[in-house]
Amino acid sequence: MQDQDVTRLDAVATNSAANRQPLYARRKKIFPKRASGAFRQFKWIVMAITLGIYYLVPWIRWDRGPFAPDQAVLIDMANRRFYFFFIEIWPQEFIYVAGLLVMAGIGLFLVTSTVGRAWCGYTCPQTVWVDLFLVIERFFEGDRNARIKLDAAPWSFTKLRIRVIKHLSWLVVAVLTGGAWIFYFADAPTLAVDFVTGNAAFIAYATVAVLTATTYVFGGLMREQVCTYMCPWPRIQAAMLDETSLTVTYNDWRGEPRSRHTKKAAATGASVGDCVDCNACVAVCPMGIDIRDGQQLECITCALCIDACDDVMGRLGKEHGLISYSTLNDYDANMAIATRSGSCSITPELVRKPDGTFSDKLAHFHVRKLLRPRTFIYFGAWSAVGVSIAFALATRDRLELNVLHDRNPQFVILSDGAVRNGYTVKLLNMVPQPRTVVLKLDESFEGASMTVAGDDTANVLETEVVLEPDRLKTIKVFVRADPEVLSGTSQSFTFVATDPTTGERADYTATFNAPEKLK
Repeated sequence: MQDQDVTRLDAVATNSAANRQPLYARRKKIFPKRASGAFRQFKWIVMAITLGIYYLVPWIRWDRGPFAPDQAVLIDMANRRFYFFFIEIWPQEFIYVAGLLVMAGIGLFLVTSTVGRAWCGYTCPQTVWVDLFLVIERFFEGDRNARIKLDAAPWSFTKLRIRVIKHLSWLVVAVLTGGAWIFYFADAPTLAVDFVTGNAAFIAYATVAVLTATTYVFGGLMREQVCTYMCPWPRIQAAMLDETSLTVTYNDWRGEPRSRHTKKAAATGASVGDCVDCNACVAVCPMGIDIRDGQQLECITCALCIDACDDVMGRLGKEHGLISYSTLNDYDANMAIATRSGSCSITPELVRKPDGTFSDKLAHFHVRKLLRPRTFIYFGAWSAVGVSIAFALATRDRLELNVLHDRNPQFVILSDGAVRNGYTVKLLNMVPQPRTVVLKLDESFEGASMTVAGDDTANVLETEVVLEPDRLKTIKVFVRADPEVLSGTSQSFTFVATDPTTGERADYTATFNAPEKLK
């Protein structure tokens, strides 16, 4: 195919590196052209998976028995519980959630240092919802040229109808987004009925309203401005990247000097690169940049420019990869070849053999280049936190015991001369089934016995306590000791709670107080 047969798009980078717009300048609309290729297909898959997870997870059921909710993922604010399939997290166990946040942070560092802003380009909620809104926009308004033409056209009934339908569709998606979020905080089927019938709590409607507004504004109206001006990650990512990190790169060592008339230039003996200046990479960019200007803060590395450029190169019969994922080390090495280590301008003939194929001296990416100390350190830290959380979850106690000594009076001398102390004992059952535990005194406290307030039995060594599922039970316990066995004004002993069925045990060391002189 002749290079003049390639469609040249009238696309100018809105966020041009050569002509930065003032911060408070009026936003220039971006009309990204639909791309097709491997990376675009991958983005479709990621979008389907992430949206599917977000919208469908609250509806997954998980049987925890008759005493716990059957929603697989539930943040139960009323009862202060977080359920995640077979895992139940209590407020005092928030350290596990903190651990997951640490893993997310380290994972983000790992991904960024390895493959650049892959999070931003593929899985960031802003990116996913902007992609979804663009699908809706293209469906009603057409692809890039049709949208530009419609935007420039004077207002008419047809334009008004199309715009109203598009924005209403965006609002539907925004409402569904806010609606899906509230289902994580209550039983989804029940809340859905209550919400539709007007019986849901005010906070549910307020949450949906706020998330509807933010989704509509961020995903439909602001789009790239959120990434450019509001998100801190573009400013942070530079600290995460190094010379071996993969980033979307325009290989100007191969593409320059660019020409729209390659055949004519070659016929005159001029040196020309592979770039035919078709602007396809600019037209598909959702951020409105020209990747040929080099690395830029606005680039989210969505790789759609790679698909667009590869498509053009394929139609021209040239090798793919004029724009590609590349490391700075590889780029510098190839640039040194194309410029004779900087002694001349880019000369395409230096990177090719006489037969037109690429030189064997060119550096190419290989996955083993990602296996470097920095990658192993991040992955090791990420794995260590994950293993620690998993081990802690697997070995954590689901029975807790806490004891508070009465402050006033600290002790009472009974009519028979014995000393009695009062305690408030709290037993926490952290499983969604009822169970009976045995509360007793440590055997080392000789001559001591206890009485549970409200219990018919008195002065016993142990007693059974029935615990409700996922509940805290508080009982009043009086411990009686023979003054002859007391060693002083205070003596430590241990309350022991044991589940005879599972063998789970919880201990608490308390203090028994007595007067200075008992005789």
